[in-house]
Amino acid sequence: MLKELKLLLGIGAEEKDLDETMNWILDSSRKRLKNLLGGIEPPEDLEYIIIEVSAARFNRIGSEGMAVNTVEGESLHFSNSDFAGYMDEINAFLTRTEGSSKKGGFRFI
Repeated sequence: MLKELKLLLGIGAEEKDLDETMNWILDSSRKRLKNLLGGIEPPEDLEYIIIEVSAARFNRIGSEGMAVNTVEGESLHFSNSDFAGYMDEINAFLTRTEGSSKKGGFRFI
């Protein structure tokens, strides 16, 4: 995913000085998505969420904790949750997963 993140950010693959930071951000984003999925390891078809959230997080380095940043008339508004824009996809995945996991099983009374 590091290759895709660099491509999205316009950073050349040969540039290695930010790899450690980017890998940490990718890992953190993956863990956060896993938590939103109820402990389910994020499947490959949701990796785009990890990459896009990681890009947003990378671009926010130095602006941690800010909700709004205004510089010379340009105003940047940061979302409270990096995953807010992806909740429809996350919920759709959970709905599909719950539907398939309800086959069989045990019920304790």
